[in-house]
Amino acid sequence: MAEVLQDNENELLTALAQGHEDALKIIYRKYWDRLFLSAYNILKDKEACEDIIQDLFVQLWQKREQLTITTSLGAYLFTATRYQVFRTIRRSPVRKELFEDLDQRFLADGPEIPLYVKEIQETINAAVEGLPGKCREIYRLSREEHLSNKDIAANLQISPKTVENQLTIALKRLREALGDLLFFLL
Repeated sequence: MAEVLQDNENELLTALAQGHEDALKIIYRKYWDRLFLSAYNILKDKEACEDIIQDLFVQLWQKREQLTITTSLGAYLFTATRYQVFRTIRRSPVRKELFEDLDQRFLADGPEIPLYVKEIQETINAAVEGLPGKCREIYRLSREEHLSNKDIAANLQISPKTVENQLTIALKRLREALGDLLFFLL
């Protein structure tokens, strides 16, 4: 059973929801080190990071039946870890060392960054594909071909105002599709 679960995230989440402890063990072994490093990269406190990650897995088990993950499991866990790190920072007395080189620590590519980038790109691609034909074409000419609104209008023989309106619609739908995904990257 363990071999099958490791390869299929959906089956792993289903097994977890059904109360199979093996599923939790697989998730724990797969993600614990990377989640710890992600938290430690910011907090620089081994015990606090261990507590955060341990609590995360306890909550994952306790809430397994209600859990709804719309992203990948890895992205979900890294987002939850980042949230708990921020919560720890807010609750703890101000420690000067936490704020030293903070900008560099947040800019450093942690193990979760490739997951976020991949997920964001997939979400953007799906949202663009879901746009109406003309709107999708205008978006691609603007964002992928880097044409100005005036050039797009001339190429498609439509008014610049129509181009502007279609881009507004496209960007609004992209923001909606991305939702909180971008918030967690900041």
